[in-house]
Parts: sequence; structure tokens; C-alpha cells
Amino acid sequence: MNPTSIQIIGTVLFCLALIHTFSTKYFEHLAHTESKNVGLWHLLGEVEIVFGFWAMVLMLFMFGLEGKDSATAYLDSRNFTEPMFVFAVMVIAGSKPILQLAQSSVRQLGRLSPFGVNVGVFFCVLALMPLLGSFITEPAAMTVAALTLQDRFFGKGLSTTFKYATIGVLFVNISIGGTLTPYAAPPVLMVAGKWGWDISFMLAQFGWKAALAVVTNAGILTLIFHRQLRDLAPDEESAESRVPFPVVLIHLFFLASVVVFAHSPKVFMGLLLFFLGFTSAYPRYQDRLILREGLLVAFFLAGLVVLGGQQQWWLQALLTGMSERAVYFGATALTAITDNAALTYLGSLVQGLSPGFKYALVAGAVTGGGLTVIANAPNPAGFSILREHFPDGAISPLWLLVAAVPPTIVALVAFWIF
Repeated sequence: MNPTSIQIIGTVLFCLALIHTFSTKYFEHLAHTESKNVGLWHLLGEVEIVFGFWAMVLMLFMFGLEGKDSATAYLDSRNFTEPMFVFAVMVIAGSKPILQLAQSSVRQLGRLSPFGVNVGVFFCVLALMPLLGSFITEPAAMTVAALTLQDRFFGKGLSTTFKYATIGVLFVNISIGGTLTPYAAPPVLMVAGKWGWDISFMLAQFGWKAALAVVTNAGILTLIFHRQLRDLAPDEESAESRVPFPVVLIHLFFLASVVVFAHSPKVFMGLLLFFLGFTSAYPRYQDRLILREGLLVAFFLAGLVVLGGQQQWWLQALLTGMSERAVYFGATALTAITDNAALTYLGSLVQGLSPGFKYALVAGAVTGGGLTVIANAPNPAGFSILREHFPDGAISPLWLLVAAVPPTIVALVAFWIF
């Protein structure tokens, strides 16, 4: 079937958005070195703005070529539940009581390490939190892990090499760490119901392999940088800043409720509003909520939903023409330039796929989920939280790709050989 004019325009704009994504660090550098048009360079350097901006351009083309009714009908056909959910779960998971509970837990576990508390905490953040994402969802795990890394390590003057290596492993581990259950990883969620994948299937086919790769990646990185970590002064929690346990329980209730109703935006957005009311009533137990970061991430994902809807004509044809081996490695590569949930969703539309093809598609999609900021829905959350600790306040997409390749190879081996 020949593509329509709008599909061709959408694909061209999608390619421009990808180029823009890899150019954001250049625009941020201009914002710090050029005195003219600083605001414009900052805007173009915001990676969370990229796909929303080009989605707006696509909608202008649709309004001009097909009219208002067609353009609005297309928007109405898009599902924006995921961007809304990521916003809600980021705000709640990033609140002080949740973060304090997570950091206290990893601190206690870190003390068990024979190499020092900082080494132990670092390993736990990169190994246990991604696996926890299988139960609290990947966006929540990414938010908590990124904020913990920010507070304990990224603000302590460690090398840029350390930061890129860490974020590469974090993104890959979050992507594969959510595969112990059928509801936490977006690419798995897209197909689990239709293909009948329950929690026992996920644990047997994906979960133990994911755990093996996650622990291996975290262990190797910790071993490489253990001297830098060991030399840091350990942080100790101040008794005066501790949040009362009943308040922590209330925050956990809100987080768990949002996760349970992840497919019902009217419910989880209502819960978010109640949560905001509670935090306003007890401000002494709160730090600044990450509302701005959450909104920017939601805008990024919404733009990806709008632009991604015009890519089905070539993506589906490409996937269905591959063998099982080709689709495994092809899905990993394609995930670097498109959302991995979009790949598996397109695969779910094809009838008569073999069990081996289904496994290869989803395994390839999750293993490639750390290669770029657009590869996996939680990545923009970690990107937004940690980028201020990189030169010029921007994370280079190229160096992120380079840093994510080694842990991606570990995941590829784990899912393909075992």
C-alpha cells in the first residue's frame, strides 16, 4: 500500500525530530556561548520539547492539507494515557517521603557491602531499583533511581565519564528490569493481554534473564568505578529531616493506587489531584515536587505518540519481513530511533506470528530501550532529572548511545543465548 502525503510528511518530520534530538547539546552550547537569541537556543536545546515541537508542525500540515476535522480526528484517535501516567507517577514517586524511604532502604543494604557504603548503595540503585520497576512500573523506578543518583553521586564532582557510564547502565537496566511482570514495561504491556503472557510466563521467559543481565551490568560498572565511589564521604540522613512514617504510608498508598489504575487516566489523574492537595496541606514534609520535569516528559511522550502514529506504514512492513533472528537484532536497532512500545504494538497487529517471533520482537525491543532518550518511555524522566549535572546542562545523545552499547550487549546475550 502506497503511503499518503501526510504519512510521508510525518516520516520526514520524524527524521528531523531524530536529528534535532541528537543536536540538542549543540544548541545548549550555543545558549552558553552566544549572547544573541539565548532563549531560542535554550528552547531548541530542551530535548523534552523536540517531539512536541515537530508534532505541532505535523498538525499544522494536517490542518492545512486535510482540514480541521481530519486533524482533530487524528488527535482524538491517539492514546495519551502513557504520557499522563508517566507525569502522575513521576510527581508522586519523586516526592520527599518516597525518595527518603528508597534512599534509607538502599543505605541499609549498602552498609552490608564489604567495599564501603557508597559502593553498596551505587550497586543497589543500578541493580535492585530497575528490578523493583517490575512491580511499581518502570517510570516510577526510573524517577526514584535518578533522584537517588542525583542526590548521592552526581552532585559530588565525579567525572563526566562516570556519569555517562552510569546513565547508560541505568537506562538499559530499567528497560529490561521491568520484564518480570506483564504490566510494568510499556513494550510488554502492549502485547501481554493479546498474546496471553501472564506473570509466570514472564518470569520463565524473560524475568530471570533480565535479572541476570541487570546484576551483571550493575556489578561490572560498580567494579570499574569502585575507587571513585569509595573515596566519597558517605551521606547520613538527618533525624530532623525525617518524614513521619504515617506520611510515608499515605504517599505509598497514592503511588500504589496510581500503579493499579495505570490504564484509567480519569482515576489516576484524580488521585494525583488528591495527592497534590495532601502535599499542600502538609508542606513541612515535602520538598519541591517535580511538576515541571513531569510535564516536560509528558509533553515529549505526547509528541512521540502524535509523530509515531504516522510511522506504521513502513515500520510494520519492515518488521513482518524479518526472520526471528533478524527481528531480534532489528528490533534492538529500531528501538534506538523509535519508542520500543510502538514496535511491539505494531507487532501485535499482525496475525499468525510464531511464539519465537513474538519473543524475539519483545526481547529485542526491551534490550534496545537504553540506547537513546526516545527508546523507552521512562528515559526522558531520567534524562530530565540528571541532565543538569552534565557539561552545559545537557546530555549528549551520542555519548549516551556509546555508554549504553556495552550493557545493551550484555542484555542481548542474556535474552538470546539463555
